[in-house]
Amino acid sequence: MKVLGVNGSPRRYGNTYKLLEVALLAAEEEGAETELVDLYDLEIRSCLGCLSDEPRACGYPCVLDDDMRPLYDAVLEADALVLATPIYWYGPSGRLKDFVDRLTALENMVHHSGYSWVEGKVAGVIAVGNDGGGPHAISTLLLTLVEMGFLIPPWGIAYYAAKGDVLDDEEVVVDAANVGRSVVLAARAVKEVGRWYDPSKERARRLALKARRLAAKRAAEVRAKRARLVNEALKLASEHALR
Repeated sequence: MKVLGVNGSPRRYGNTYKLLEVALLAAEEEGAETELVDLYDLEIRSCLGCLSDEPRACGYPCVLDDDMRPLYDAVLEADALVLATPIYWYGPSGRLKDFVDRLTALENMVHHSGYSWVEGKVAGVIAVGNDGGGPHAISTLLLTLVEMGFLIPPWGIAYYAAKGDVLDDEEVVVDAANVGRSVVLAARAVKEVGRWYDPSKERARRLALKARRLAAKRAAEVRAKRARLVNEALKLASEHALR
C-alpha cells in the first residue's frame, strides 16, 4: 500500500505541510509506505487543453515535457493520494490546481485504453488558511477528483481556517490523521473491485428505454391528479374574484 502526499504550498514548513505530514504519519501507522512531494520545488506548466482540439491528443505521457512526467509515474504507482493546499481566495493554490488539471492526461486515457488510469485510486484533501474558504476549496477539488475516477473515503477531508500553529489544534490534527488512515483503509477495501465505470452504450440504451417507459407511466398517473388540482385551483380563484 503506497500513499503519495502532495504539498501544494510554497511554504514547505507551514501549516499545510504540517497537516499533510500528520496524515502521512497516520498512513504509515496503518502499514502504508508514503512519499511526499513539494509542488513548488518542481516545474509544472499549465494545461494546454489539447483535448479541446482533439480528445485523443490528451493522454499519457503529456506532450508538455516538465516535472509532471515523473509525477505521473508516482501517481500511477500510488494506491492513494493526499492533496494538501493553502486556501487561495476560496480555492486551491495555483500550483496544486495546475497539478490537478494535468492529471487529465491520466483520466483521458479513457479515449485510449477504455478507462481512466486513476480510476479506483483513493484520494483525501486537506486545506489550510487563516481565513474562510476551506469548504469551497475542498469541494472544488473533491468534485474534480471524483469526476476523474478517484474514490473519496469517509473522513477523507480536513481543513483549518485560523491563525497560529495548526498542531496546537487537537481537533484538526485528529481530522488530518483520519485522512491518512481512511485513504489506506479504503485503498485496501477496493483492491478487488476491478473497473468501476461501465462505458457500455448498449446498457445505457436499455436502461434509458426502461426509464422512459416508467416515466411515461408515472406521468399518466400524475397528470390526471395535477389536472384535478389545477381545476380546483381555477375554481377557487374564480370564486374569490367575484367577491
